[in-house]
Amino acid sequence: MTKIENNLIRDVFLNILASCGWKDRRHLKTCVDMLVGLILSRTIHLTQWIPFASGRWLFAQSVQRRFSRWLDNDEIDTQKLYSPVIRDTLSEFDNTVIYLAFDTSMLWNQYCMIRVSIVYRGRAIPLAWEVIYHSSSSVAFRRYKKVLEQARKNLEGLNKRVVLLADRGFMDVNLMRLCRRFKWRFRIRAKVGFQVHRPGRPPCPIEQLCPTFPGKALFLHNVYISGERYGPVSLALAYDKASGERWYIISDEPTSLNTLAEYGLRFDIEENFLDDKSNGFQLESSGIRTSAGLNRLCFILAVATLYLVAQGTEVVAQNKRRLVDPHWSRGQSYLRIGWDWVRRAVYQGGEVLKSIRLVGGSDPEPARASRKQAEKRTQRFSFFECNSLIFNW
Repeated sequence: MTKIENNLIRDVFLNILASCGWKDRRHLKTCVDMLVGLILSRTIHLTQWIPFASGRWLFAQSVQRRFSRWLDNDEIDTQKLYSPVIRDTLSEFDNTVIYLAFDTSMLWNQYCMIRVSIVYRGRAIPLAWEVIYHSSSSVAFRRYKKVLEQARKNLEGLNKRVVLLADRGFMDVNLMRLCRRFKWRFRIRAKVGFQVHRPGRPPCPIEQLCPTFPGKALFLHNVYISGERYGPVSLALAYDKASGERWYIISDEPTSLNTLAEYGLRFDIEENFLDDKSNGFQLESSGIRTSAGLNRLCFILAVATLYLVAQGTEVVAQNKRRLVDPHWSRGQSYLRIGWDWVRRAVYQGGEVLKSIRLVGGSDPEPARASRKQAEKRTQRFSFFECNSLIFNW
């Protein structure tokens, strides 16, 4: 690869990140070198990024130290730098609703990654995050509150309806209050034993109200929950025949089968974590073992994810997918398609995106890695009998 080809990607990221408010332009150049190294080397190891660094006659040790110092530099506020990037990315996003998937993921059973992601075409793209030194994936409200506040800040000015999707590990009325203060809607899975209050009846655990036969769903409206009698809220209670699981979803809006379908979108963040780990960037091979360093490294991964997903989306829109995807139908994620396209453009010649824009609308070609996975997704939350009750207080 020649220097000119290397500069093809470098110039793109310099253009994307130049207006983010860097305190020192050298920090920007190092960040761009890291992004170029990550994408072209296809590895998370800092030493493998060295050949892609800008400059002449650089000692490898000096370049590696420069990368390490960047990751440890407390003057670099990556959340502040990321805000203009994600807002610009979503400036042409024409969906009327933005679904946010909220979850955690463990690294080496020592660090917990708290992340809010935007659900996008079968995957999720990072919106806000924090990596903390924590030995469990269960995190208290006070620890994850600021991640949600950052997510709200990153969505300012978009004027979209926002729906938060969260698993039972975040089952907390404080989270529901925060969503209402943000004017967000929420769909949160409840834990077994969570108390439900109905008029004229004693409180009972939520699982006692769930249908006892597979394939049935029950929707309760205008109830109160927990010992604090928080509400009113609505519940979607279902016994899924395909998985054998019982689902208890709490919503601030009237529930229906669509509530269960909406909650199902939360699983797309698991694909986002998969892209970070074994199916993409191999984050756990980085060797970084500090919260601050991992947070800044996640900024590098987030910007790379945005760009590669946008590039993959553009490749599919232009009907050029099969130049990089060997599957007859789309079998790879947009990130993987975008990644393969960028490397093809660098090594064989071709056009790449000069900016990051994510368009809305339905997925024109949903990924279908296997027939079994496609059928599993289609059959999720399929019910033959549904009932609904509205309580008057």
